[in-house]
Amino acid sequence: MSVTAVHATTGPAAVPDHGITFNEAVRVWARVAALSFGGPAGQIAVMHRILVDEKRWIGEERFLHALNYCMLLPGPEAQQLAAYIGWLLHKTKGGLVAGALFVLPGFLAILALSYIYVLLGHVPLVEGLFFGLKAAVLAVVLQAVVRVGSRALKNNALRAIAAAAFVAIFFLNAPFPLIVLLAGLGGYIGGRAGAAAFKGGAGGHGPAGGEVVHDRETALGEGLPDHARPNLSWSLRISALFLVLWLAPVGLLLAFAGPDSVFTHIATFFSQMAVVTFGGAYAVLGYVAQEAVGTYHWVSPGEMLDGLGLAETTPGPLIMVTQFVGFLAAYRHAGVMDSLVAATLGAVLTTWVTFMPCFLWIFAGGPFIERMRGKRAISAALTAITAAVVGVILNLALWFAIHTLFRSVHEVQVGGGGFSVPVLTSINLPALALATGAAVAVFRFKVGMIRVLFACAVLGAAYVLMA
Repeated sequence: MSVTAVHATTGPAAVPDHGITFNEAVRVWARVAALSFGGPAGQIAVMHRILVDEKRWIGEERFLHALNYCMLLPGPEAQQLAAYIGWLLHKTKGGLVAGALFVLPGFLAILALSYIYVLLGHVPLVEGLFFGLKAAVLAVVLQAVVRVGSRALKNNALRAIAAAAFVAIFFLNAPFPLIVLLAGLGGYIGGRAGAAAFKGGAGGHGPAGGEVVHDRETALGEGLPDHARPNLSWSLRISALFLVLWLAPVGLLLAFAGPDSVFTHIATFFSQMAVVTFGGAYAVLGYVAQEAVGTYHWVSPGEMLDGLGLAETTPGPLIMVTQFVGFLAAYRHAGVMDSLVAATLGAVLTTWVTFMPCFLWIFAGGPFIERMRGKRAISAALTAITAAVVGVILNLALWFAIHTLFRSVHEVQVGGGGFSVPVLTSINLPALALATGAAVAVFRFKVGMIRVLFACAVLGAAYVLMA
C-alpha cells in the first residue's frame, strides 16, 4: 500500500498501518550501520537521507523531535536516534535491532583491529600506519572543535562557559561529570529566568536544505502509534529489565572478582561514563583519556590516539574507542587468564555497559517525550552543556597535539591539578608535517575524513618503512 493510499483511507489524524515489514527494516538498518562513518553529524545525515528522503518512513518534524530528545540524553545520539526510530516503527524489537545493528559492525571491526594491534603492533608497516593515523586524527578533532563551536557559541555567555570548561579540565583536571553538571545547572537556571543567552536547540545536527518531507506524507504518518503512548506500568517494567541487564554484570563482578579486578574497574568506570557522556564522543574522550591514562594507566596517550584512529576509520559510533581501551586494559592485566581471552572479555564488557543504558533511556523515556516539547529550561540546559563541551573538545585537541607533535612533555602542578607542557626541542617534524597537511586538506580543500585518514596512514607507513 502506498503512503498516499494510506492517508486517503485513514485521514491525517489516524495512525496508519505503515506496511513496513520487520525484515525490510532489518535490511535498511543494516545498510545504515554499514554507512555510519564520520561521527554523529555524518551518521545522522545518513539516517535522514535514507529514512526521511529516500524511504519516507518518517517525516522531518518527527525526525528532528526524536533527535532533540536523543541530544538531551547521555550517550551517542546517533545510535540512540536509530534505536528510537526503530522503536517507533516496530516496538521494542525494532529498537533493539536498530540500536544493536548500529553498533555491531564497528564492534567486530575494532575487535579484529585490536588483535592486530597487540599481535603485530611492532611490525614497521603497522607502526607506520598508526603513526599516520595519529596525525590525521589531530586534524579531525580540530575540525570537531570548529564545527561544534561555530554552531554552539552564539554569544559571549556561551563563550565564557566554553572557556571556563577548558580551564577547568585542562589546567585543574576537573572531572568531566562535574563540568557537565555545573553547565547544565547554570543553563537550566538561566532558562527558567528567561535569559536570552541560553535560547537554543539541537542546531547543527539537523538536516538543512532540500525538500521538507512532512509527517503526513510518510509511512508512519502524523499520529502517535499505540505503543508510543505514555504507559507508566510498561515504562517501569522495561526500566527494571534494562537496569538489571546493565548493572547485574557490574554487581556480579564486584561480588565474585572483587573491587581490585580489572574487569570490575572496567565495568564500574564505563558504567559511570555511560551516564555522563553528554556532548558526543569527542567530549567524553577527554574524560576517558583523563582517567584511562592518568588514573588507571590502562593506555598511553599515543594509544588513545591509535584507538580514536580505529574508531574514525570503522563504522559505528566514535565512542567505540572505549572498546579498544577496555581491550588493552584487560590484555595487560589478565592475571592467570590468557591475555587474548581476557582482552576479548574486556572489549565485550566495555561495549555492554556503554550501550545497554542507551536502550534504557530510549524505551523508558520515549513515550513521555511529548511532555518535554517546548520546555525552555531543558533546552537552555542542553545549550549550556553544548557550550561546555566545546571547551572539553578543545582540551582534547590540545592534549592530542602535545602528545602527537612532541616526543617529550613535562607536567606542571597547579594546586590539586596540573597540565602537560611540551619540551619544544623534542618536536616531531614528520608528525608536524603530516598533521599540517591533514589540516590543510580538511579546512582548506574540504577533503572527506576517510580519504584524509587513509592518505595519512599510507604516508605514515611509507615514512616508517623508508626511515
